[in-house]
Amino acid sequence: MLVLLDGLGDRPQPELGGRTSLEAARTPVLDGLAAAGACGLHVPFGPGRAPASEVAHWAIFGYQGRPFPGRAVLEALGHGLEVGDDDPRLYAALRPAESRDGRTWITGRAGPADEADARELLAELGTVFPGGRFELAWVRLGEAILRLRGAGPEAAAISDSDPFFEDVQPWLRPLALEGSGAPAARAAAELERFLLLARARLAAHAINMRRAREGRPVLDTLTTKWAGARLPLPTFRRRVGIDGALVTSSALYRGFARLLEMRSIDVGTGPDPGTDLARRLEAAASLLDGGAAFVHVHTKLVDEAGHSRRVGAKTEVLEALDPALAVLSQPPFDRAVVAVTGDHATPSAGGVLHTDDPTPLLVRGGAARPDAVSEFGESTCAARSIGTIAAVDLLSLLLGHANRARFMGARATAEDTLALPDDPEPLLPA
Repeated sequence: MLVLLDGLGDRPQPELGGRTSLEAARTPVLDGLAAAGACGLHVPFGPGRAPASEVAHWAIFGYQGRPFPGRAVLEALGHGLEVGDDDPRLYAALRPAESRDGRTWITGRAGPADEADARELLAELGTVFPGGRFELAWVRLGEAILRLRGAGPEAAAISDSDPFFEDVQPWLRPLALEGSGAPAARAAAELERFLLLARARLAAHAINMRRAREGRPVLDTLTTKWAGARLPLPTFRRRVGIDGALVTSSALYRGFARLLEMRSIDVGTGPDPGTDLARRLEAAASLLDGGAAFVHVHTKLVDEAGHSRRVGAKTEVLEALDPALAVLSQPPFDRAVVAVTGDHATPSAGGVLHTDDPTPLLVRGGAARPDAVSEFGESTCAARSIGTIAAVDLLSLLLGHANRARFMGARATAEDTLALPDDPEPLLPA
Protein backbone atom coordinates (compact mmCIF):
# COMPACT_ATOMS: atom_id res chain seq x y z
CA MET A 1 0.00 0.00 0.00
CA LEU A 2 1.19 3.50 -0.84
CA VAL A 3 0.19 6.75 0.87
CA LEU A 4 1.12 9.76 -1.25
CA LEU A 5 1.20 13.15 0.41
CA ASP A 6 1.27 15.15 -2.82
CA GLY A 7 3.89 17.90 -2.77
CA LEU A 8 5.60 16.43 0.29
CA GLY A 9 9.08 17.59 -0.75
CA ASP A 10 10.18 21.20 -0.41
CA ARG A 11 13.15 23.53 -0.63
CA PRO A 12 14.83 25.00 2.47
CA GLN A 13 13.42 28.41 3.35
CA PRO A 14 15.19 31.23 5.19
CA GLU A 15 11.95 31.95 7.06
CA LEU A 16 12.10 28.43 8.50
CA GLY A 17 15.73 28.67 9.56
CA GLY A 18 16.99 27.03 6.40
CA ARG A 19 14.77 23.99 6.89
CA THR A 20 12.02 22.69 4.68
CA SER A 21 8.34 22.82 5.70
CA LEU A 22 8.44 19.13 6.61
CA GLU A 23 11.57 19.50 8.71
CA ALA A 24 10.03 22.46 10.54
CA ALA A 25 6.74 20.65 11.21
CA ARG A 26 6.04 18.73 14.42
CA THR A 27 5.00 15.30 13.12
CA PRO A 28 5.54 12.71 15.88
CA VAL A 29 3.41 10.02 14.19
CA LEU A 30 5.24 10.38 10.88
CA ASP A 31 8.57 10.34 12.73
CA GLY A 32 7.54 7.14 14.52
CA LEU A 33 6.62 5.46 11.24
CA ALA A 34 10.00 6.45 9.81
CA ALA A 35 11.82 5.08 12.87
CA ALA A 36 10.01 1.75 12.43
CA GLY A 37 10.85 1.46 8.73
CA ALA A 38 13.42 1.99 6.03
CA CYS A 39 13.92 5.45 4.56
CA GLY A 40 15.37 7.15 1.53
CA LEU A 41 14.60 9.78 -1.09
CA HIS A 42 12.23 9.71 -4.04
CA VAL A 43 13.42 11.76 -7.04
CA PRO A 44 10.84 10.88 -9.71
CA PHE A 45 12.81 11.65 -12.88
CA GLY A 46 16.22 13.01 -11.96
CA PRO A 47 17.96 16.38 -11.68
CA GLY A 48 16.28 19.37 -13.27
CA ARG A 49 13.09 17.47 -14.13
CA ALA A 50 10.07 18.95 -12.37
CA PRO A 51 7.31 16.35 -12.67
CA ALA A 52 3.61 16.92 -13.13
CA SER A 53 1.40 14.63 -11.07
CA GLU A 54 0.07 12.70 -14.06
CA VAL A 55 3.47 11.72 -15.47
CA ALA A 56 4.84 10.88 -12.01
CA HIS A 57 1.91 8.55 -11.34
CA TRP A 58 2.19 6.99 -14.78
CA ALA A 59 5.66 5.82 -13.76
CA ILE A 60 4.66 4.96 -10.19
CA PHE A 61 1.84 2.72 -11.41
CA GLY A 62 4.27 0.79 -13.61
CA TYR A 63 3.52 2.26 -17.06
CA GLN A 64 6.65 4.21 -17.91
CA GLY A 65 7.55 3.38 -21.50
CA ARG A 66 3.92 2.61 -22.40
CA PRO A 67 1.97 5.12 -24.54
CA PHE A 68 0.82 7.87 -22.17
CA PRO A 69 -2.69 9.02 -23.15
CA GLY A 70 -2.19 12.61 -22.01
CA ARG A 71 -3.81 14.28 -19.05
CA ALA A 72 -6.76 15.53 -21.11
CA VAL A 73 -7.85 11.92 -21.67
CA LEU A 74 -7.53 11.19 -17.93
CA GLU A 75 -9.50 14.33 -17.06
CA ALA A 76 -12.21 13.40 -19.57
CA LEU A 77 -12.57 9.93 -18.09
CA GLY A 78 -12.49 11.32 -14.56
CA HIS A 79 -15.33 13.72 -15.37
CA GLY A 80 -17.43 10.82 -16.61
CA LEU A 81 -17.02 11.40 -20.35
CA GLU A 82 -16.69 8.47 -22.71
CA VAL A 83 -13.39 8.12 -24.56
CA GLY A 84 -13.97 5.01 -26.62
CA ASP A 85 -11.93 6.12 -29.65
CA ASP A 86 -8.42 7.34 -30.45
CA ASP A 87 -9.33 10.93 -31.41
CA PRO A 88 -7.03 13.52 -29.81
CA ARG A 89 -8.33 15.22 -26.67
CA LEU A 90 -7.11 18.53 -25.27
CA TYR A 91 -8.02 20.36 -22.07
CA ALA A 92 -9.52 23.73 -22.96
CA ALA A 93 -10.32 26.73 -20.76
CA LEU A 94 -12.02 30.08 -21.29
CA ARG A 95 -9.76 32.82 -19.93
CA PRO A 96 -9.67 36.61 -19.75
CA ALA A 97 -6.71 38.20 -21.50
CA GLU A 98 -5.20 41.50 -22.55
CA SER A 99 -3.05 42.58 -25.50
CA ARG A 100 0.44 43.94 -24.83
CA ASP A 101 3.37 44.36 -27.22
CA GLY A 102 1.47 42.64 -30.01
CA ARG A 103 0.94 39.51 -27.93
CA THR A 104 -1.95 38.17 -25.87
CA TRP A 105 -1.43 37.69 -22.14
CA ILE A 106 -3.74 35.58 -19.99
CA THR A 107 -4.90 37.50 -16.91
CA GLY A 108 -7.01 35.05 -14.91
CA ARG A 109 -9.56 32.27 -15.14
CA ALA A 110 -13.30 31.73 -14.84
CA GLY A 111 -14.78 31.32 -11.37
CA PRO A 112 -18.05 30.00 -9.93
CA ALA A 113 -19.85 33.28 -10.64
CA ASP A 114 -18.93 32.96 -14.32
CA GLU A 115 -20.38 29.48 -14.84
CA ALA A 116 -23.59 30.39 -16.70
CA ASP A 117 -21.80 32.81 -19.04
CA ALA A 118 -18.94 30.38 -19.65
CA ARG A 119 -21.31 27.53 -20.53
CA GLU A 120 -23.06 29.62 -23.15
CA LEU A 121 -19.80 30.93 -24.61
CA LEU A 122 -18.31 27.44 -24.89
CA ALA A 123 -21.48 26.18 -26.57
CA GLU A 124 -21.09 28.97 -29.12
CA LEU A 125 -17.58 27.81 -29.99
CA GLY A 126 -18.91 24.50 -31.23
CA THR A 127 -20.11 26.36 -34.33
CA VAL A 128 -16.89 28.25 -35.07
CA PHE A 129 -15.22 25.69 -37.31
CA PRO A 130 -17.03 24.01 -40.20
CA GLY A 131 -17.73 20.29 -40.27
CA GLY A 132 -17.88 19.77 -36.50
CA ARG A 133 -14.23 18.77 -36.31
CA PHE A 134 -13.72 20.65 -33.03
CA GLU A 135 -16.10 19.38 -30.35
CA LEU A 136 -16.20 20.82 -26.83
CA ALA A 137 -17.59 18.94 -23.82
CA TRP A 138 -18.07 20.98 -20.63
CA VAL A 139 -16.37 19.67 -17.46
CA ARG A 140 -16.19 22.52 -14.92
CA LEU A 141 -15.98 26.32 -14.40
CA GLY A 142 -15.30 27.41 -17.97
CA GLU A 143 -13.20 24.34 -18.73
CA ALA A 144 -13.92 21.67 -21.33
CA ILE A 145 -12.49 18.71 -23.18
CA LEU A 146 -11.76 19.58 -26.81
CA ARG A 147 -12.01 16.64 -29.20
CA LEU A 148 -10.37 16.75 -32.64
CA ARG A 149 -12.87 14.48 -34.30
CA GLY A 150 -11.43 12.11 -36.90
CA ALA A 151 -7.89 13.52 -36.69
CA GLY A 152 -6.27 10.24 -35.61
CA PRO A 153 -3.98 9.60 -32.62
CA GLU A 154 -0.86 10.90 -34.42
CA ALA A 155 -2.48 14.35 -34.45
CA ALA A 156 -2.25 14.50 -30.64
CA ALA A 157 1.48 15.36 -30.86
CA ILE A 158 0.93 19.11 -30.48
CA SER A 159 2.12 21.65 -27.94
CA ASP A 160 0.11 23.75 -25.49
CA SER A 161 -1.40 27.15 -26.16
CA ASP A 162 -1.90 27.58 -22.40
CA PRO A 163 1.14 29.43 -21.02
CA PHE A 164 0.95 27.90 -17.49
CA PHE A 165 3.25 30.70 -16.27
CA GLU A 166 1.03 33.65 -17.16
CA ASP A 167 3.41 36.36 -15.99
CA VAL A 168 6.30 34.89 -18.00
CA GLN A 169 4.78 33.50 -21.20
CA PRO A 170 2.01 34.83 -23.48
CA TRP A 171 -0.80 32.86 -25.12
CA LEU A 172 1.19 30.32 -27.12
CA ARG A 173 1.05 29.13 -30.70
CA PRO A 174 0.27 25.39 -30.89
CA LEU A 175 3.01 23.52 -32.74
CA ALA A 176 3.60 19.98 -33.94
CA LEU A 177 6.03 18.30 -31.59
CA GLU A 178 9.55 17.65 -32.79
CA GLY A 179 9.72 14.41 -34.72
CA SER A 180 5.97 14.15 -35.28
CA GLY A 181 4.48 13.73 -38.75
CA ALA A 182 2.03 15.38 -41.10
CA PRO A 183 -1.11 14.63 -39.01
CA ALA A 184 0.28 16.62 -36.08
CA ALA A 185 1.35 19.49 -38.36
CA ARG A 186 -2.16 19.67 -39.86
CA ALA A 187 -3.79 19.49 -36.43
CA ALA A 188 -1.56 22.26 -35.03
CA ALA A 189 -2.36 24.53 -37.98
CA GLU A 190 -6.10 23.84 -37.71
CA LEU A 191 -6.04 24.37 -33.96
CA GLU A 192 -4.24 27.71 -34.41
CA ARG A 193 -6.91 28.84 -36.86
CA PHE A 194 -9.68 27.62 -34.55
CA LEU A 195 -8.27 29.48 -31.52
CA LEU A 196 -7.94 32.75 -33.47
CA LEU A 197 -11.46 32.46 -34.91
CA ALA A 198 -12.79 31.59 -31.48
CA ARG A 199 -11.19 34.67 -29.93
CA ALA A 200 -12.75 36.91 -32.56
CA ARG A 201 -16.16 35.29 -32.00
CA LEU A 202 -15.85 35.56 -28.22
CA ALA A 203 -14.77 39.21 -28.27
CA ALA A 204 -17.87 40.17 -30.27
CA HIS A 205 -20.31 38.04 -28.28
CA ALA A 206 -23.15 39.81 -26.48
CA ILE A 207 -22.27 38.10 -23.20
CA ASN A 208 -18.74 39.49 -23.21
CA MET A 209 -19.95 42.92 -24.28
CA ARG A 210 -22.28 42.90 -21.27
CA ARG A 211 -19.49 41.71 -18.99
CA ALA A 212 -17.28 44.57 -20.21
CA ARG A 213 -20.03 47.11 -19.42
CA GLU A 214 -20.38 45.61 -15.95
CA GLY A 215 -16.62 45.85 -15.37
CA ARG A 216 -16.24 42.06 -15.18
CA PRO A 217 -13.39 40.11 -16.84
CA VAL A 218 -14.14 39.34 -20.48
CA LEU A 219 -13.79 35.62 -21.25
CA ASP A 220 -12.48 36.09 -24.77
CA THR A 221 -9.57 33.61 -25.05
CA LEU A 222 -9.53 29.82 -25.25
CA THR A 223 -6.39 28.02 -24.11
CA THR A 224 -5.50 24.37 -24.71
CA LYS A 225 -3.07 21.94 -23.09
CA TRP A 226 -2.38 18.27 -22.25
CA ALA A 227 -3.06 16.89 -25.74
CA GLY A 228 -3.20 13.12 -26.01
CA ALA A 229 -5.11 10.15 -27.35
CA ARG A 230 -6.29 6.89 -25.86
CA LEU A 231 -4.46 3.84 -27.17
CA PRO A 232 -4.75 0.19 -26.09
CA LEU A 233 -3.18 -0.53 -22.69
CA PRO A 234 -3.11 -3.48 -20.30
CA THR A 235 -5.17 -3.10 -17.16
CA PHE A 236 -3.33 -2.56 -13.87
CA ARG A 237 -4.00 -6.17 -12.90
CA ARG A 238 -2.59 -7.44 -16.18
CA ARG A 239 0.38 -5.04 -16.20
CA VAL A 240 1.43 -5.40 -12.56
CA GLY A 241 -0.01 -8.83 -11.78
CA ILE A 242 -2.15 -7.90 -8.75
CA ASP A 243 -5.38 -6.04 -8.04
CA GLY A 244 -4.95 -2.31 -7.54
CA ALA A 245 -7.27 0.33 -6.13
CA LEU A 246 -7.31 4.08 -5.55
CA VAL A 247 -8.81 6.47 -3.04
CA THR A 248 -9.60 9.49 -5.21
CA SER A 249 -10.94 13.01 -4.89
CA SER A 250 -10.25 14.60 -8.27
CA ALA A 251 -10.95 13.91 -11.93
CA LEU A 252 -7.30 13.07 -12.61
CA TYR A 253 -7.24 10.08 -10.25
CA ARG A 254 -10.76 8.98 -11.12
CA GLY A 255 -9.46 8.99 -14.70
CA PHE A 256 -6.56 6.74 -13.74
CA ALA A 257 -9.02 4.35 -12.10
CA ARG A 258 -11.20 4.16 -15.23
CA LEU A 259 -8.30 3.95 -17.66
CA LEU A 260 -6.43 1.21 -15.79
CA GLU A 261 -9.58 -0.56 -14.56
CA MET A 262 -8.72 -0.19 -10.88
CA ARG A 263 -11.31 -0.18 -8.14
CA SER A 264 -11.79 3.20 -6.47
CA ILE A 265 -13.59 5.04 -3.71
CA ASP A 266 -14.07 8.77 -4.24
CA VAL A 267 -13.77 10.92 -1.11
CA GLY A 268 -14.64 14.59 -1.37
CA THR A 269 -12.04 16.97 0.03
CA GLY A 270 -12.99 18.34 3.44
CA PRO A 271 -11.89 21.58 5.13
CA ASP A 272 -10.02 19.95 8.02
CA PRO A 273 -6.80 18.22 6.84
CA GLY A 274 -6.71 15.63 9.61
CA THR A 275 -10.34 14.60 9.18
CA ASP A 276 -9.91 14.55 5.41
CA LEU A 277 -6.94 12.17 5.54
CA ALA A 278 -8.65 10.00 8.17
CA ARG A 279 -11.60 9.50 5.79
CA ARG A 280 -9.24 8.56 2.96
CA LEU A 281 -7.41 6.02 5.09
CA GLU A 282 -10.75 4.58 6.21
CA ALA A 283 -11.63 4.09 2.53
CA ALA A 284 -8.21 2.50 1.95
CA ALA A 285 -8.82 0.04 4.78
CA SER A 286 -12.12 -0.92 3.15
CA LEU A 287 -10.36 -1.58 -0.17
CA LEU A 288 -7.65 -3.68 1.50
CA ASP A 289 -10.26 -5.70 3.37
CA GLY A 290 -12.08 -6.15 0.06
CA GLY A 291 -9.10 -7.88 -1.52
CA ALA A 292 -7.06 -5.11 -3.13
CA ALA A 293 -3.35 -5.93 -3.00
CA PHE A 294 -2.23 -2.36 -3.75
CA VAL A 295 -4.08 0.77 -2.63
CA HIS A 296 -3.03 4.27 -3.58
CA VAL A 297 -4.14 7.07 -1.24
CA HIS A 298 -3.69 10.62 -2.39
CA THR A 299 -4.16 13.95 -0.65
CA LYS A 300 -3.76 17.26 -2.45
CA LEU A 301 -3.78 19.42 0.68
CA VAL A 302 0.00 19.53 1.15
CA ASP A 303 0.52 20.58 -2.47
CA GLU A 304 -2.16 23.27 -2.25
CA ALA A 305 -0.58 24.67 0.91
CA GLY A 306 2.73 24.95 -0.91
CA HIS A 307 1.09 26.71 -3.85
CA SER A 308 -0.37 29.30 -1.47
CA ARG A 309 3.18 30.65 -0.99
CA ARG A 310 2.20 31.59 2.56
CA VAL A 311 5.10 31.01 4.92
CA GLY A 312 4.24 28.21 7.30
CA ALA A 313 1.06 27.10 5.51
CA LYS A 314 2.56 23.79 4.43
CA THR A 315 3.98 23.18 7.89
CA GLU A 316 0.55 23.77 9.42
CA VAL A 317 -1.11 21.29 7.05
CA LEU A 318 1.53 18.63 7.70
CA GLU A 319 1.03 19.01 11.46
CA ALA A 320 -2.74 18.75 11.02
CA LEU A 321 -2.43 15.60 8.89
CA ASP A 322 -0.01 13.83 11.21
CA PRO A 323 -2.40 12.36 13.84
CA ALA A 324 -4.48 10.64 11.13
CA LEU A 325 -1.42 8.60 10.10
CA ALA A 326 -1.54 6.70 13.42
CA VAL A 327 -3.95 4.18 11.85
CA LEU A 328 -1.11 2.97 9.60
CA SER A 329 0.13 0.98 12.61
CA GLN A 330 -3.29 -0.64 13.11
CA PRO A 331 -5.26 -3.33 11.22
CA PRO A 332 -5.46 -3.81 8.29
CA PHE A 333 -2.43 -1.62 7.60
CA ASP A 334 -0.23 -3.44 10.11
CA ARG A 335 -0.14 -6.46 7.79
CA ALA A 336 0.63 -4.37 4.71
CA VAL A 337 3.78 -2.78 3.36
CA VAL A 338 3.10 0.92 3.82
CA ALA A 339 4.98 3.71 2.07
CA VAL A 340 4.70 7.45 2.59
CA THR A 341 6.19 9.86 0.08
CA GLY A 342 5.24 12.52 -2.46
CA ASP A 343 5.00 12.29 -6.22
CA HIS A 344 6.78 15.64 -6.58
CA ALA A 345 8.14 18.54 -4.58
CA THR A 346 6.16 21.77 -4.27
CA PRO A 347 8.26 24.72 -3.10
CA SER A 348 6.60 27.05 -0.60
CA ALA A 349 8.34 30.12 -2.03
CA GLY A 350 9.15 31.46 -5.48
CA GLY A 351 7.22 31.33 -8.73
CA VAL A 352 7.72 27.73 -9.90
CA LEU A 353 4.96 25.11 -9.64
CA HIS A 354 6.88 21.90 -8.92
CA THR A 355 10.60 21.22 -8.67
CA ASP A 356 13.09 18.37 -8.99
CA ASP A 357 13.80 18.43 -5.25
CA PRO A 358 13.62 15.03 -3.53
CA THR A 359 10.64 13.91 -1.51
CA PRO A 360 11.44 11.84 1.58
CA LEU A 361 10.31 8.23 1.49
CA LEU A 362 9.56 5.74 4.24
CA VAL A 363 8.61 2.09 3.85
CA ARG A 364 7.33 0.17 6.87
CA GLY A 365 6.29 -3.47 7.11
CA GLY A 366 7.14 -6.67 5.30
CA ALA A 367 10.86 -7.10 4.76
CA ALA A 368 11.68 -3.42 5.33
CA ARG A 369 14.45 -3.06 7.91
CA PRO A 370 14.51 -0.05 10.26
CA ASP A 371 17.47 2.24 9.82
CA ALA A 372 18.81 5.18 11.79
CA VAL A 373 16.08 7.71 10.92
CA SER A 374 14.18 9.16 13.88
CA GLU A 375 12.75 12.29 12.23
CA PHE A 376 11.11 12.19 8.80
CA GLY A 377 12.47 14.85 6.42
CA GLU A 378 14.56 15.46 3.34
CA SER A 379 17.85 15.78 5.22
CA THR A 380 17.33 12.88 7.62
CA CYS A 381 16.21 10.46 4.89
CA ALA A 382 19.14 11.22 2.60
CA ALA A 383 21.71 8.43 2.29
CA ARG A 384 19.64 5.97 4.33
CA SER A 385 19.04 2.31 3.53
CA ILE A 386 16.75 2.78 0.51
CA GLY A 387 18.98 5.41 -1.05
CA THR A 388 17.58 7.56 -3.87
CA ILE A 389 15.07 5.92 -6.18
CA ALA A 390 13.08 7.00 -9.24
CA ALA A 391 9.31 6.86 -9.70
CA VAL A 392 9.62 3.85 -12.01
CA ASP A 393 11.20 1.82 -9.17
CA LEU A 394 8.78 2.73 -6.37
CA LEU A 395 6.13 0.06 -6.91
CA SER A 396 8.78 -2.61 -7.49
CA LEU A 397 10.40 -1.63 -4.19
CA LEU A 398 7.11 -2.15 -2.33
CA LEU A 399 6.47 -5.47 -4.07
CA GLY A 400 9.94 -6.63 -3.07
CA HIS A 401 9.36 -5.79 0.59
CA ALA A 402 6.01 -7.62 0.37
CA ASN A 403 7.73 -10.72 -1.07
CA ARG A 404 5.66 -10.34 -4.24
CA ALA A 405 8.38 -9.36 -6.71
CA ARG A 406 8.36 -11.35 -9.94
CA PHE A 407 11.40 -13.58 -10.39
CA MET A 408 12.99 -12.04 -13.47
CA GLY A 409 14.06 -15.35 -14.91
CA ALA A 410 10.48 -16.58 -15.06
CA ARG A 411 7.49 -15.57 -17.21
CA ALA A 412 4.11 -16.77 -15.95
CA THR A 413 2.07 -14.51 -18.22
CA ALA A 414 2.34 -12.81 -21.59
CA GLU A 415 2.76 -9.46 -19.83
CA ASP A 416 6.11 -8.62 -18.23
CA THR A 417 4.50 -8.11 -14.81
CA LEU A 418 6.15 -6.36 -11.88
CA ALA A 419 4.64 -8.71 -9.30
CA LEU A 420 4.38 -12.43 -8.99
CA PRO A 421 0.98 -12.59 -10.72
CA ASP A 422 -2.11 -13.61 -8.77
CA ASP A 423 -3.89 -15.66 -11.42
CA PRO A 424 -1.72 -16.88 -14.27
CA GLU A 425 -3.61 -18.85 -16.88
CA PRO A 426 -3.47 -22.58 -16.16
CA LEU A 427 -2.88 -25.23 -18.78
CA LEU A 428 -6.00 -27.39 -18.62
CA PRO A 429 -6.14 -31.05 -19.60
CA ALA A 430 -7.82 -31.81 -22.92
